[in-house]
This record gives sequence, structure tokens and C-alpha cells, in this order.
Amino acid sequence: MKLSVLTENCAGGRFLAEHGLSYLIEIDDRKILFDTGHSDVFLKNARQMGVDIEKEVQLVVLSHGHWDHGDGLQYLQNKRLITHPGAFIRRFRKRDFSAVGLSLLKTEIEQRFDLTETKNVFQISEHLFYLGEIPRVTEFEAQATPFVDEHKNDDVVPDDSALAAIVNDRLVVITGCSHSGICNIVEHAKKATGISDVKTVLGGFHLKEQNEQTRRTIGYFKNEHVEQVYPSHCTALPALSAFYQAFQSTQLKTGMVLEF
Repeated sequence: MKLSVLTENCAGGRFLAEHGLSYLIEIDDRKILFDTGHSDVFLKNARQMGVDIEKEVQLVVLSHGHWDHGDGLQYLQNKRLITHPGAFIRRFRKRDFSAVGLSLLKTEIEQRFDLTETKNVFQISEHLFYLGEIPRVTEFEAQATPFVDEHKNDDVVPDDSALAAIVNDRLVVITGCSHSGICNIVEHAKKATGISDVKTVLGGFHLKEQNEQTRRTIGYFKNEHVEQVYPSHCTALPALSAFYQAFQSTQLKTGMVLEF
């Protein structure tokens, strides 16, 4: 499996960067786009890497319905799109009621894409799984939310999902933002795939501080004997520092290519 970083908060070399996330995943002779960032940066970086997303990618997976993961959809069409049915609600920040949802309405998405909505695990190919809605089982994750819906009810981002790839009988877990909790995601990936050996976890962990949640997450990864950890995007510097100390983790930047 190969993963190319198309959009990330940090720029690599001559590649562009923005607050967002987009990965190109190549597995089972297929190319899958996981998230799109919030502009056409993912397309520009892909072209610089010799990839024509419009021609070479037929399937897009959206991890959840936030602007920095899905607003790049406005630059695509005529592809299959897989996501949770809750990805299209109107959503806002509590602090100032600024919008954080997708710019495109669901009706517009349906006109542009062959849309598959599911809360269930969905097997994309022989070795790649979309995890659907993530059960929230840990006592230290997803306990509060900074978001509300249009009625000002708490929005716990139930649509937050991830991918799990099986590579040499081990798991590579790829997450967008982990609003549902990265440990919850890994546990669900193990159950969904029947593989308990987790080699790599990468993506946005949504951890901000060197606090109890970050420490317990690191402890969970250690207990699971995770070898490679790549926290990115929405993982803030204090938490990144903690992961570096624990795993000597590499900072993800646009233009990077990881092979598993």
C-alpha cells in the first residue's frame, strides 16, 4: 500500500499546504481519495506528484462533514463518494456560531457524485475498509464537543469515521480527525477487519495538550504495540511533542509518500 499526502497543515518542499487533510491511497490496484481538504490544493499537489485525480481516481471517501476535510469536493464530480449520512448537517462552533460544515448542500453533492451513505462498515476492496460509525467505548475520549448543530444542540460529530487497511496481515489505520476518539477508532478497526495486530496509526488525532487524554492514548498505543504513529492535521504542538517523545514520530508534510 502507498499513501501520498496531498493536503496537510505543513508544507513539504515546493508543495502547497492549508489547514486540512487529503490522502491518496493506492491499494489492491486502486486509487482512493480520502478527504479533500478545503480547496483545490489537493489537486495541485497531486499534479505535481504526477497524479491526475480527475482521471485516475473514481472513489472518494469523506471522513466526516467538516469544511477542512470536505470543501474540496466542489472541485470534483462524476465519482463515487462514500460517507456517513450525518455528514451533511449544518454545524457550527459553539464559541461564535461560525460555520464548520460542508459548503456544498446534500442536494448538490447528489448531483455531482454517486453517493453512498452508510453507518456500517463498508469493504472498499479486498484489503481496505471504511469503518462507518465508530462506537465510543473509552472513558477518556469524545467526552465533550466544541460544536453545535443549527438548533444549537451539541454536535458530537457522529459521522466521524476512518479507514483500515490490511497490509501483510497487520492493520494500518487512517483517520481524518478522530472526533470519535482515535483509540475508539482503532478498537473498531480491529473488530471490523478481524485483525488485532496494529502496525500503524496515522492522521488527525484531535489532541491539543499533553493532558490525561493524550497520555492515555499514548499508553493505549504502547499496549497495542503500535510501531508507527503519524499524528497530523488537528493534533496540536504540545500533543505532537508528546507523541514524538514516545514514538519518534515523523511530521507529515504535503508531498510525502509512505509505503507499507
